[in-house]
Amino acid sequence: MNKIWIIAKRELASFFDSLMAYIMLVAFLGFSGFFTWLYGADIFLRNQADLQVFFSIAYWTLFFFIPAITMRMLAEENKSGTIELLLTKAVTDWQVIFGKFLACLVLIGLALALTLPYYISVWKLGPIDHGSVWAGYLGLLLMSATYISIGIFTSSITNNQIVAFLLAIFIGIFFHVIFDVLAQSFTGTIGGFFNYLSLSSHFESISRGVIDSKDLVYFFSVIFLGLILSEITLSKRNIAE
Repeated sequence: MNKIWIIAKRELASFFDSLMAYIMLVAFLGFSGFFTWLYGADIFLRNQADLQVFFSIAYWTLFFFIPAITMRMLAEENKSGTIELLLTKAVTDWQVIFGKFLACLVLIGLALALTLPYYISVWKLGPIDHGSVWAGYLGLLLMSATYISIGIFTSSITNNQIVAFLLAIFIGIFFHVIFDVLAQSFTGTIGGFFNYLSLSSHFESISRGVIDSKDLVYFFSVIFLGLILSEITLSKRNIAE
């Protein structure tokens, strides 16, 4: 675990050294804050003390931001050749993958933690369902972890960061939108199958404050699948070389 944390700290430092972290945090807070408090169906028009507007905005904002964070994770190291140098150290492929995953998740966790003033402000405006709010944050973290694992996988199969970004968006759009559309287009077993694959249905369930084991199993399964595919890709590369 110590080696995983060392890799995670190295990646976090590189985020802040390259200004990526600052840009991501400012853009996320500015975008989500603008649409939560100032524009469209903002929190004042709802006349209800909750954070559903913020969760809806963050749901889409993070979908596009996360591939931008993960695209360089392995693609850049593959291109520069530093991945070989890293793997000559006494670390396993899994420790490398999980360390990078952990760094991205900590950065997203920091971005979400900086929105806690939204929660406190709404709490001051009126009675709020605290359980629903914390469940919403849990849903965003699980969704983020899912897309981070997909992004690291796409970064592991190419040397080009732009290709990694576009592939992550392409795969993610199935979980974010297409499976949900298919679920509404079919009935019976097929409709139920697509509904289970849809990330949005699981996220909406948790963000309403309903934490069901089937939702947790779904998120952890996709996260594990993404990470294990990344490790397999990295292992094949090492064998080939």
